[in-house]
Amino acid sequence: MPASPWTIIAIYFIVALVVAGVISIVPGIFTRKRPTKEKLESYECGVPPTSEFLGRFPVRFYLVAMLFVVFDVETAAFYPWAVKLKELGLFGFVEMLTFIIVLGIGYAYVWKKGGFSWR
Repeated sequence: MPASPWTIIAIYFIVALVVAGVISIVPGIFTRKRPTKEKLESYECGVPPTSEFLGRFPVRFYLVAMLFVVFDVETAAFYPWAVKLKELGLFGFVEMLTFIIVLGIGYAYVWKKGGFSWR
């Protein structure tokens, strides 16, 4: 009797969990813990820290990067839509038009709030 596709997926999932658990737990069991002053110090690309932390860390770069990822992933939906456009017909066209309008509203909102300005 052939195996069900769900059985194969379940086995793959279980193996992935076991491997991830082993990779995460085994090194902690077999390593020696010898904390020294140098090991507990913050590490910045091999350069010793020159000053204490002064104020808040600017997160502007990360906000712009996250916005890029969000809009990039959403626009990745255009390729499968374009491939199946004839099969989807008018319904698929209206759905994608709605998607583009919602994406445009989000883009305009972020633009108006200054999310794309690089200061």
